[in-house]
Amino acid sequence: MAEKMALAKAINESLRRALESDPKVLIMGEDVGKLGGVFRVTDGLQKDFGESRVVDTPLAESGIVGTAIGLALRGYRPVVEIQFDGFVFPAYDQIVTQLAKMHARSLGKVKLPVVVRIPYGGGIGAVEHHSESPEALFAHVAGLKVVSPSNASDAFWMMQQAIQCDDPVIFFEPKRRYWDKAEVTWSTSGSAAGEAIPGPLHKAQVVREGTDLTLVAYGPMVKLCLEVAAAAAEEGKSLEVLDLRSISPLDFDSIQTSVQKTRRLVVVHEAPVFLGSGAEIAARITERCFYHLEAPVLRVGGYHAPYPPARLEEEYLPGLDRVLDTVDRALAY
Repeated sequence: MAEKMALAKAINESLRRALESDPKVLIMGEDVGKLGGVFRVTDGLQKDFGESRVVDTPLAESGIVGTAIGLALRGYRPVVEIQFDGFVFPAYDQIVTQLAKMHARSLGKVKLPVVVRIPYGGGIGAVEHHSESPEALFAHVAGLKVVSPSNASDAFWMMQQAIQCDDPVIFFEPKRRYWDKAEVTWSTSGSAAGEAIPGPLHKAQVVREGTDLTLVAYGPMVKLCLEVAAAAAEEGKSLEVLDLRSISPLDFDSIQTSVQKTRRLVVVHEAPVFLGSGAEIAARITERCFYHLEAPVLRVGGYHAPYPPARLEEEYLPGLDRVLDTVDRALAY
């Protein structure tokens, strides 16, 4: 079965499939039930599966994640929604000190298959605390897997893989891409539909081939990098675009393979450049590809400042011109 759908709808369909196939899957969060979530990602699920499986919770992020941990200890597979990125910090203690460490603390005897869904990033004109990109904070924590899809097909399949994973997964959803559409293919029999599967959860994908420079991105910035590559092609420059899909673990092998071909690398993410995930990529690829690189690894991202009011976010977020300027700098070496 194939259908062109928005990224938000793809996640909804993926959650529906998980609820149908496994009675231990639960969905919890603020307004996820009757309202269907502020972005309507869980629309219709409580109506079809009941209030005991799609649970409207109090406004208490620490309690939501803490309850999910308890449920996971009893054999359930909770999928919890943090309504907006900036609301996750009350739950940060539960995620970092309990969720991430229980497997190691129990010497491998206890598994916590919890998915924490977080709509993240800017570009929607939201108010303070609604446009953060805190992925590097979670990627720094051992015991957590951190992923972010960039399109509807990946969103559908990566959510399936995250729910089936026995480790806790922080699932960052690029809210500015919720309404972008792409074809999603799946099997009505419940088995995967061959080539429709995007591959292993933590495997990066080349989404555009190129020879002169590699652009690495994930989540909301993949679409921008494809636009950058198209604009650069008009000037005779061939840019390869690599969608990381996973922020922890990082698929350094795929990045290395691309960089050894193009010999230049620019990393793009919405989060601040300072100590962002691009810093780890730049350091590691410089170590791995030192004799292949013809320019230093460059990074493009947000500024080391609090996210600005909505009228200024276009100045804060990486845009076409800022990325193209960085590409030109790399090619000038």
